[in-house]
Amino acid sequence: MPHSTSSSQVSGGTAGGLTVPGGRSPVPLLAVAAAVTAANVYLNQPLLDAVARSLGAGAGTLGALPTVTQAGYAAGILLLVPAGDSHDRRRLILALGWGSAAALAVCAAAPSVGVLLVAGCALGVLSPVPQLLTPLAVALADASDGPAAGRGRIVGTVQGGLLVGVLASRAYAGALAELAGWRTVYGVSCLLTLGLMVVLRRALPQLPAAPATGSGYRATLASLPRLWWRPVVRVVTVSGALVGVAFGAFWTALTFLLAQGHGLDPARIGLFGLVAAASAAASPWAGRLAERWGRRGATAALTGLVVAGWLVLLPGTGSLWWVIAGVIVLDVGVWGGQAATQTVLFRLDAAAHNRLNTLYFTLRFLGIAAGSLCGALAWTAGGWPAVVATGCAAALAGLLVGLLPAGDADR
Repeated sequence: MPHSTSSSQVSGGTAGGLTVPGGRSPVPLLAVAAAVTAANVYLNQPLLDAVARSLGAGAGTLGALPTVTQAGYAAGILLLVPAGDSHDRRRLILALGWGSAAALAVCAAAPSVGVLLVAGCALGVLSPVPQLLTPLAVALADASDGPAAGRGRIVGTVQGGLLVGVLASRAYAGALAELAGWRTVYGVSCLLTLGLMVVLRRALPQLPAAPATGSGYRATLASLPRLWWRPVVRVVTVSGALVGVAFGAFWTALTFLLAQGHGLDPARIGLFGLVAAASAAASPWAGRLAERWGRRGATAALTGLVVAGWLVLLPGTGSLWWVIAGVIVLDVGVWGGQAATQTVLFRLDAAAHNRLNTLYFTLRFLGIAAGSLCGALAWTAGGWPAVVATGCAAALAGLLVGLLPAGDADR
């Protein structure tokens, strides 16, 4: 596939290494960027009580803040990420980053709940930067070393950054709010995002031109249903959504288990996000696993870990060590499976990488949202055993769908 920028402009010449003009690999920087921008979406969760007291609103009203932020995030993935296949990806990432920083500044200064909700929704819409960074990293690798050069490792590393951002954001936001107030959390995050965009603007190399799609943004967006109908895309996105149900059910019900079953306070419950962040180390390994074992082998191993994690969690109110072990096993399977799936999808047409990410993450977030509801209902109906049954059933369904044949992509 022709590119308008030669590989010498992108690579520093190291064998098998993705580099910027100074000879440094941009992959760690892209992983940090994924962590910072993903964290912006989730940092409001530990702040709700403090915000409610500060603005004189009810806790129920403030409960809408995570909902509108997540809804905005899903809308941003669906509507903005496909533009990466028809527009300059570097410019798009920087524009969204500047916009996110502005939304964070409005959140920090919000005089009322209404302003905070609108700014929170805007923050979500402008935050799907991680879903653009992974295709960008793959495009840089293909330009410098040729297609498939270390693709699994690159995908896994960037996705590991996203995972750290999602899971560590709760602990970071809670601790900083305790020290300096909830507005400081948004202010510091704004400054971090601004600093990140300055670094990205200077450090990212000149990119290859986006592969020609022969169509503009509207046609690119309209092509999503046709792209989803490809067997491998259909199989991995539906499987990912079902695993998302298991994941959403777990994290929603875990709070109830730890508070009511183990008597932990909110600060200690928040630390379980850091426990789960240990699974970030498995993401590069999961990407390589997809390259070595193929789609079905990696799916069997990693989705099987999700099922195993639920079985480890079955004792529930027993030893807390079982809960910790289950969190790690389940999250390694969930996030490792995500990295492996993206590695599989990025074997397909380079011109469709951003749209493939759009399809995968849109269904993934729909699954997580449905799982959150199912987890809460299961807890109410039958306690922790009902939650485990729900999570196991969803994970097993995801495993069965993920093992369906999908032609050449299985090799």
